[in-house]
Amino acid sequence: MPEVGTRPLVVFCSGPTTGIANAVTHTPALPERGHVHVWYAPLHSLKERLGAYTELLDPVELDRMNRFRFDTDRERFILGHGLLRTLLGRYLTRDASLIRMARGPFGKPFLERKNLRFNLSDTKDAVIIAFAIDMELGADIETMTREVDHRAVSEHYFTMPEVRNIQEAAEPKRRFLELWTRKEAVLKASGVGIMEDLRVLRVDADRNSMLIEHDAFVAMASPQYHVQTWHIGADHLISLASPEAPVKVELFLA
Repeated sequence: MPEVGTRPLVVFCSGPTTGIANAVTHTPALPERGHVHVWYAPLHSLKERLGAYTELLDPVELDRMNRFRFDTDRERFILGHGLLRTLLGRYLTRDASLIRMARGPFGKPFLERKNLRFNLSDTKDAVIIAFAIDMELGADIETMTREVDHRAVSEHYFTMPEVRNIQEAAEPKRRFLELWTRKEAVLKASGVGIMEDLRVLRVDADRNSMLIEHDAFVAMASPQYHVQTWHIGADHLISLASPEAPVKVELFLA
């Protein structure tokens, strides 16, 4: 990708607040414009669907699944992508196994000739999938049970104000994961997905202004993002990023 210089980016952040995932007996209709549906599921609650979900995956997904070395990683992939296909099938009233996905330049999946946007994130014990109409989304989930040296990682990937914010927090590890999910959500919303230097993004304040210079990020990112963060239960933290502030976000238990 050719060099495109630098440009400003503004990231508005809110939360964390407590998120309550509502159990539903049927998949709601497509989200209204400006609304976002976020589906959350602990992986243990999906385990009995492993065989059925495996049958839904296409050859590309099966190839990706088989690249994982450990059974736990393969199962997490199957459960997350099987749930994604199931929900897409319900929203679109189509056979979930027949849905074909295209991919952006950095691998972000999307549906051609459809205005339903989505994004999936998993951690070792849970998955979230966000859906909206004509609104690019980035979603990320983390778990407090993750073993991570948040002090060392934050000093390598976070800005100095963010590092101080983490150090001064009542629960430094939780604050680290809140900021980590915000960064990941913004990058996923842009379509870039991952960058080596996460210090290009600052996400600890309510309003964060910065100059970005990573070529792909400069080319693909929106001028601004709105990021919301929730705690779900004692262990899970999720962040959702979109170019415009959603009118409403609904959390559902899958």
